[in-house]
Amino acid sequence: MPIVEVSPGVSLAYESFGDPGDPPVLLVMGFGAQLLAWHEDFCRALADRGRYVIRYDNRDCGLSTKFDSHPVDMGNLMATVSSGDIPAAHAMVPYRLLDMADDGLGLLTALGVERAHVVGSSMGGMIAQTMALSSPERVLTLTSMMSSTGEREYGQPSPEAQAVLFSPRPAHREGYVAAAEKELVWASKRYGDAAALRELAEAQYDRSYYPAGIARQLGAMILSGSRADQLRELRVPTLVIHGLDDTLIDPSGGRRTADLVPGAELLLIPGMGHDRPRELWPEIIDALVAHTG
Repeated sequence: MPIVEVSPGVSLAYESFGDPGDPPVLLVMGFGAQLLAWHEDFCRALADRGRYVIRYDNRDCGLSTKFDSHPVDMGNLMATVSSGDIPAAHAMVPYRLLDMADDGLGLLTALGVERAHVVGSSMGGMIAQTMALSSPERVLTLTSMMSSTGEREYGQPSPEAQAVLFSPRPAHREGYVAAAEKELVWASKRYGDAAALRELAEAQYDRSYYPAGIARQLGAMILSGSRADQLRELRVPTLVIHGLDDTLIDPSGGRRTADLVPGAELLLIPGMGHDRPRELWPEIIDALVAHTG
């Protein structure tokens, strides 16, 4: 798998599908998830619809650059944020969502892509929003999927989903894979697939087991703050997709995003949780093709 330097000291692993002459679509993955979470079949199906699809590992994940020189303890980070000592929390975390957005834009530059359609999922939606806000001239369209605005009033997880999110998985492979089934708490109620969750966990564990990056990514997400004021001024064509079954980022996060961005289109999908079940790929891909056309 190719790895390219996108800025001094930061390299990203990526994979592409389709014809480079087709409109480019950059897929940005979420918190702690590798590019594998954009299923290869999903990427190929989108490429078959005439799009040049690029998926990649965010920093501190998969095969991309790891920030080992900046260890962050998640418990200490959350306690510091909860205590209100925000300056101390900022000092703990070496980067923000803006840096992760610059990574994605740097990948486009390295690939010779001047402008792209940017699709972000969950934390990836926050990164994608940040790309559009910081460099609108490089974002043809924005799709924010199962994401939110950084405002505490919107998109909050259910207590059950939050408990699973912050529960560390066992370090050994068997326990790590078995624990993936707990993610059914935020999966689509109708299409939730424990076997698919285990399969993805196996692939991610074998490719790059790296729990140390999770706390830094979480810190980047929390400490980047609200994007509400900026989103009100965004003039990039925007599609917001959210599942009505989502308990990890409540659908209010998607509704709020669409309310803030002028002219944004909102697609709320019944039966979809904080996932992209194969059964709903046709609807999602149709929406992406129409939006990026």
